[in-house]
Amino acid sequence: MKFLFRSLNLVGGLLVLTLVIITFAAVLARYLLGAPLQWTEEMSGILMLWIVFIGAIGCEIEKSHLHIDVVTSLLSERAQRFIAVLVAAGSVWLLGWMAWLGYQLADKAALKKTPILKVSWFWLDIAVTVGAAGIACVLLVRLISALRGTSTDLHE
Repeated sequence: MKFLFRSLNLVGGLLVLTLVIITFAAVLARYLLGAPLQWTEEMSGILMLWIVFIGAIGCEIEKSHLHIDVVTSLLSERAQRFIAVLVAAGSVWLLGWMAWLGYQLADKAALKKTPILKVSWFWLDIAVTVGAAGIACVLLVRLISALRGTSTDLHE
């Protein structure tokens, strides 16, 4: 899991660095040269989309997503574990469905191109699939580990 997290951090960091460089170049071109770069806004949107979904997988690996345990903290440890398993299983199912829908969207939009860069919309829409499937896989590994009894940690 640590290798995956480091890899995602590296990819996410490179995407953020690329976004910063593109934004800096766009500002310089517009205000110093008086000639705006038309493609930078479109590219920034694409990069931001991928940054969000890759970052979401990394957050799940590091257990950094927000969870509110006001109600469950009042329950017994056994009830908390049962609810955590139910939530994890439901999340895996929902994220799997989201990944499938994202793939269908990407597949249907594959022939459509972005206006300036002429990039297939497949590469934008598939980010949803990658993010949802990645988070689902991380949760599934945790869920299986918890059900086997090798770990009790599903959400902390």
